[in-house]
Order: sequence, then C-alpha cells, then structure tokens
Amino acid sequence: MKNICMYFQVHQPYRLKRFRIFDIGNGTHYFDDEQNRAILRKVAHKCYLPTNQLLLDLIKRTEGRFKVAFSLSGALLKQLVAEAPEVLASFQELAATGSVEILGETYYHSLSAIGHKDEFIEQVDLHRGTIERLFGQRPRVFRNTELIYFDELAPLIADMGFKAILAEGADKVLQWRSPNYVYETTNASGLKLLLRNYRLSDDVGFRFSERNWEGWPVTADKYVNWVAASLGETVNLFMDYETFGEHQWAETGIFDFLRHFPFEAERRGLKFVNPSELAGRTPTGTLSFPTPTSWADVERDLSAWLGNRLQNAAHERLYKLRSAVMATGDQDLIERWRKLSTSDHFYYICTKWFADGDVHKYFNPYETPYDAFMAFMNVMQDLEQRVETRRGLVRETVGTRQSPSGLALVGAV
Repeated sequence: MKNICMYFQVHQPYRLKRFRIFDIGNGTHYFDDEQNRAILRKVAHKCYLPTNQLLLDLIKRTEGRFKVAFSLSGALLKQLVAEAPEVLASFQELAATGSVEILGETYYHSLSAIGHKDEFIEQVDLHRGTIERLFGQRPRVFRNTELIYFDELAPLIADMGFKAILAEGADKVLQWRSPNYVYETTNASGLKLLLRNYRLSDDVGFRFSERNWEGWPVTADKYVNWVAASLGETVNLFMDYETFGEHQWAETGIFDFLRHFPFEAERRGLKFVNPSELAGRTPTGTLSFPTPTSWADVERDLSAWLGNRLQNAAHERLYKLRSAVMATGDQDLIERWRKLSTSDHFYYICTKWFADGDVHKYFNPYETPYDAFMAFMNVMQDLEQRVETRRGLVRETVGTRQSPSGLALVGAV
C-alpha cells in the first residue's frame, strides 16, 4: 500500500520597522508590532483557524486515519501566545488527537545551521522544550529552516536524538532516484532522510490556481490519481500552511480540495502516515547532500537568503556580533539578536526575481531589497551600540562588586 506523508510549515516572523539612520541610538523599538499583529490576525482568519477546524473534522470523520505533521516556529508560537491564543488552542486541539505530529526546528526559524553551530544547537533545544510544554510532544523528526540540509548537519541532528530529518527531493541530489522512498544519511548511521516530492507538492502550493497550467483545475480525485501513479512507497507532500486560504484563496476551491482529499485517497487504497512512522522503516539506500539544499526557488540552494553581497554582509554582521551579545548576559539583547536571526530578514533582501519573483513578495513589507537591507543594517548598528554600552556596564560591575549571572536560554514561550 502506498503512503502519503503531509507536512506543513507554519511561521510568521517579527518584521522590522522601517528603521532609519536617524533612529540609531534613540531608543526606537526595532519591530513593527502593529503590522505583525495585523498580518497574524489576517492569516489566522484566512488560514489558521478555518484550516485547523477542517483538519480536525477530517481526522474525526476518518477516525484518526488522516494524519498530518506541522513545524511551528517559536517566533510564531510566541506571537500566538501574545496575540491569538485561540489559534494556539486550535493547534493544541489538533495535536491532542494523536494524528498530528509536531516536528523540531530552530526556534527563531534561523539560518544558524549555516551561521553558528552552538547557536543552532541552542535554538533547536529551545524549540524542543517549547513544543514539549505547549503540546506534550517531544519532537522525534527534525525539519530545518526552509528544508535546508547538507551532510555536515546529520551528526548534529543524530546527536540531539532525532530519528529523521526532512529534506528537499532535489533532482541534483537524487539524479535517477525517486523521492518516494526512505533514505539514510551517509555520515550518521540510522538517521533517516524523508524527501519532499516537490512536483506534487508545488502542484498544490503554487500551481493550484494557475488557469494557464495544463493541470488546472486540480480536483481531489485528479490529484489523488497523480499521487497513486507516482512510483515509490511514500509520497511526501511538504508545503507552507498558508497555502490554504492565503496563498490560494478560498475562492480558488482550495478548501473543497482539502475536504475531499483524504476520502479520495482512501478510495484509491492510499494510507496516511506521519514522519516518525517513516523514521522506523528500513531505508532503500543512502544519499549524500555535499552542499546545502533547500526547498526555495528553482535553484533549491541558499541563494534565496545568501545569494548577493547585501545578504552576505547582513548575515556576517549578525553572527559576528553573537559572542558579544551573549557575553552581556542581557536577556533582552539576546532576544532582540535572535529575532534578527530569522531567515525572513535575509529573504527580503533577495534580488532574484524572474521565475521566483511572486514568491518573494509574500508578506514582504519592503518596496525594494535595498530598503530591507538598510532597515536591517541600521538596526544592527543600534544593537551593536546597545551591546557595547551593556558590556561597559557589566565590566564596571565586575570590577566593583560582583560577576554577572550565568546565561540562560531566552525566548521560550
């Protein structure tokens, strides 16, 4: 029997204000609370609440046979606690069914896997603790930010106790092989690789409402036929959760599609499984990812975040400051720095357009990548000044009275 594994990324960043050079050193707040709140409420109304209710209904109607997995960033969860507790409660209700698996990731949806090993480990631990507190689940399968994966990550993920990691089923890696099998990493024995079938995933995530596409309209029965005809054992359908109601509006029929999908799948003899179930299976073989691969854009590499000089300058400046931030022991400064590590800030600076242009406009608050770069770098300048001031105070305290207290992981909900 062929299986279907469905996973959804759920994330919203803390977007920056249009931070100007004149704001540096004036105590201006970095984040646009009003815009972040408005976007969260909008997406909750259009996507999170109706889709969560639909999934709950489908799980009940199938007596738990319909299964899905979520990766909920800590940045999103923190906003839900503060601004939309009813949305958090709806995710908790889904998790309580036993048919929904919550995956591990970096708390701040960051590029720390590329930027700093220790920061990566700390953010993963912070996220895992948050998921345990909020959902009563200890994540067993890991999903890195934007499905970024490369061989060097495997030992780290395995050492942290995860049994599998999600990755992109990129043609440059698979070559003649199919993404529809469970594979194993080359340098961490026992750690499974679960690969996204990007063609079938993108048929829903990106092409669902494209009237000029030869596959339109995408009905549940037609789509299930495509899945059933795909060679292999398990079809991994990984996509943004905002696909439902936000990227693909309700008027496109996306909710009707989802409503009928599980029943059409069962009618064709397909079974739904969660990632941890696949992690227990015998792998077909091993796969090597010698260079970082992601699910973004046609290149499926890091170029969406680190593809130009502006992005690299911002990224390098951020991680260069980490040791100084941590040395302050100031939880507010550490929290600010970690919010700046969210990958979206670098994504907004992307100068690639062409085939991927529309994707880069999703929830982008800036008119140009240069505007995004200047806002980020101005904030960095302000943060550097705050850190230096704080370090001076700490040195003065150490010299006159006592040592600063030890660092703690901050940011958890």
